[in-house]
Amino acid sequence: MWLLRLAWALVMLGIVAGSGPTVPPPDTASVFADLSPAELRAVRTFLMSRPELGLSPNRGGPLAKNTLFLVELLPPKKRVALRYLDRGGPRPERQARAVIFFGGQAEPNVTEFVVGPLPHPSSYQPLRFKGGRTVPFAARPMTQLEYELLHRKLAEAMEPLYRLLRDTTGFWYHNCSQRCLTFSDIAPRGLASGERRSWLVLQRFVEGFFLHPVGLEVLVDHRDPDPQHWTVQQLWYNGQYFSSPQELAERYERGTLAVAHLDEPPSRQLFSSYEPRGHFTTGTPTEVHGAKVCEPQGRRYWLRGNYLEYGGWSLAFRLRSSAGLQLFDLRFNGERLAYEVSVQEAVAFYGGNTPAAMQTKYMDAGWGMGSVTYELARGIDCPDVATYLDAYHLYDADGPVRFSHAICIFELPTGVPLRRHFDSDFHGGFNFYAGLEGHALVLRTTSTVYNYDYIWDFLLYPNGVMEAKVHATGFIHATFYTPQGRRYGSRVHSHLLGNLHTHLVHYKVDLDIAGTSNSFETMDVRFENISNPWSPGAPTASSTAPTPAGCCHMAGRRRRASPGAEPDPAPVPHRYHLAVTRHHENEPSSSSIYTQNDPWDPLVSFEGFLRDNETIKDQDLVAWVTVGFLHVPHAEDIPNTATPGNAVGFFLRPFNFFDEDPSVASRSPVIVRPLDPPTFSQLEIQRWTSASPGPCIASGPFTYNGTY
Repeated sequence: MWLLRLAWALVMLGIVAGSGPTVPPPDTASVFADLSPAELRAVRTFLMSRPELGLSPNRGGPLAKNTLFLVELLPPKKRVALRYLDRGGPRPERQARAVIFFGGQAEPNVTEFVVGPLPHPSSYQPLRFKGGRTVPFAARPMTQLEYELLHRKLAEAMEPLYRLLRDTTGFWYHNCSQRCLTFSDIAPRGLASGERRSWLVLQRFVEGFFLHPVGLEVLVDHRDPDPQHWTVQQLWYNGQYFSSPQELAERYERGTLAVAHLDEPPSRQLFSSYEPRGHFTTGTPTEVHGAKVCEPQGRRYWLRGNYLEYGGWSLAFRLRSSAGLQLFDLRFNGERLAYEVSVQEAVAFYGGNTPAAMQTKYMDAGWGMGSVTYELARGIDCPDVATYLDAYHLYDADGPVRFSHAICIFELPTGVPLRRHFDSDFHGGFNFYAGLEGHALVLRTTSTVYNYDYIWDFLLYPNGVMEAKVHATGFIHATFYTPQGRRYGSRVHSHLLGNLHTHLVHYKVDLDIAGTSNSFETMDVRFENISNPWSPGAPTASSTAPTPAGCCHMAGRRRRASPGAEPDPAPVPHRYHLAVTRHHENEPSSSSIYTQNDPWDPLVSFEGFLRDNETIKDQDLVAWVTVGFLHVPHAEDIPNTATPGNAVGFFLRPFNFFDEDPSVASRSPVIVRPLDPPTFSQLEIQRWTSASPGPCIASGPFTYNGTY
């Protein structure tokens, strides 16, 4: 059985190699490969040619027009894919998911289409949502064009506040070419379904501008497709609300406004920058390079297109523009363990005293979480020796956009042995020592969702364990400091409040343990008192016995895996640590790109997955896993939140699935046996690799003594 363990911290394309020739994936993996640039262009060209759709380019022009917002692979239905993978059925047709914003009609809406067959599309039809739901136009994600129009509206609205902003911050918004202000927008956009009202936080446009709010927040209603009808509804400045920019400007001119004067930012070593400052008291060197990962005898994994093999592991992967990394057909020694493991959503719920802070409930699939996969820095984001892959996204663009080095793959020395034992003779020597060095294969990408950076990892261990992990880093979402704000966070700089928030990440784990007919069970351990069987009349002995609850397993025939859930005070799907449902083709994901801007009536209702009240015994089951942590910002989050202590994830672990630890198939262990105890002058060192791995470590072969 496979054990699904939740690990909580204490305190998720067309793929081509970034360099060198590419190797095509096997046919079985290529059905899950993301769309190539040619396929993305073919879909766009086909849809743009359909006169009934009336599509216009995304860039420029009015907001009230029809545009193609997103194109990505539409994976085959599971039953069709399994018929092809397992029973020699026909190869599934490649199809695309296309999202179109119909803003140029009397009743604007968003419609999704299935487009195919690829690579030469010839037809399209609407993609049906569960319950026949339609997508309200106000629920659509933001576009670059809408941001440009918001900028113009804000510049116009800020004209009366030129003197206030110049005098108090040294920066301004209206008619600005240097020393400019910028803004960050907050979501959800309103208080009810159908609204599109955004609080905008004004900031000084310097390096790390997220940490430079100036104390002014502006509420703009931009629901109407015509920006001429957009209005500024409220303003908040330094703890007070105002109905219009003119009211705020008049209060400043009369001298009755409580003003916050900000110091001039330095030209060098700004607190929000990465420039070094200060010194370590030990004086140990930091101006030289630190330890590096190396592959002294070459790579121990194989990559063919989107098909990855390592030790006993094999899988297909893709990078969805909508939500990020997605694994398919995850196998160990040829046996499928999971049909799909994927990132679904990342949310962050904030508290605060300013209107923007108290409104912030970020749901990052609505911000293109899978499309903001910017270049990974060699030697920093991933080891120098990693394999780097490019990604292509067609997301709010007029064609596929190449994201260089968006994915990396590398073998990681874990720094701790996978297993080891020293067998002492208790007389200053030993009978044997044996150990197997620890390694894992890492599949990684990042999502930079404005201020925050998420580092998404899937790790494959040689003993059949898979780990899903996410690190949170980047700039904290911060607001202007007022004394009243101290209840909701920490003062991390002179005019800066780090707002308390909770990170929650949702995963889909479609386990197929020995087939698709699985059951769910829980197991706990309790103490019981029994009569001592080997000493009658002695005090009772304590023993343990399994009982329902606690640990959890998903079982198929003689094998298993698990989920257990407790309610959490958070919106679904993040209300549950773990939930188990029947697999349904019309429930492919737990969230959507529309939830952020319409959380009150979401298109995808995860709670509806659970209300079906279906049996989950001997069924095709899906585990939905939530991991997360509370982040109370502190001064050490400046300039950025650090990764240590800010990572969460879960493990898939075999539990009586194999006859023994499958890593015994590895040829990397070392066994040391003394040949002449008790003198220990001669040792037998048994290994199945070369004596020395090569020049990237200290020269010389492996040695061992063992005496004490």
